[in-house]
Amino acid sequence: MKQNVAHKYGKGLTPRQFVEGMTKNRQTFESWYEQFAWEDSADREFFESLNHRDDLRVLILAADWCGDVVRNVPVVFRILETAGIKTEVLILEENQEVMDDFLTMGGRAVPIVIFADTGGYVLGHWGPRPEHVQALMNAFKRENPDREAADYDSKIAEVRKAMGQAYGEGTESHAVIAKELRSLISGF
Repeated sequence: MKQNVAHKYGKGLTPRQFVEGMTKNRQTFESWYEQFAWEDSADREFFESLNHRDDLRVLILAADWCGDVVRNVPVVFRILETAGIKTEVLILEENQEVMDDFLTMGGRAVPIVIFADTGGYVLGHWGPRPEHVQALMNAFKRENPDREAADYDSKIAEVRKAMGQAYGEGTESHAVIAKELRSLISGF
């Protein structure tokens, strides 16, 4: 049975409300939002072509304290604005039951961008990070399953540094996110 999120429609924040309500990382979030630019005109044209579709809705599970939210959601917002897709943000702490349907390797990680139809049936989701960045965390979790291990904290610090490097110095990950979202949406 397909997951259904219709009960959350109209209960989230608009992207603007989310940003205006941020108590952490707002300046960094807004900076990433302002830095967004389409690197591939074919990607921009694809998302522009979605403006005629009224059958898609997006819910984004997010928290303003999360570095991946601060880095990725501004890009997702810009892409979805271009596509004209109705978007709501669900605050992680207030929507744990939805989060638990979209765990990443058994854990809660945000952002999760949930694409659904107007009836609330989930078509697919993206997140919490671009695939090449998430692959580093996936490998780490496979190799370090014991969170109580003496060297766990130092090892996770190393993988977080590597993930930061994988994102790149600037906006390189923006085009990657656009391509991943385009590939996902192309499937429905």
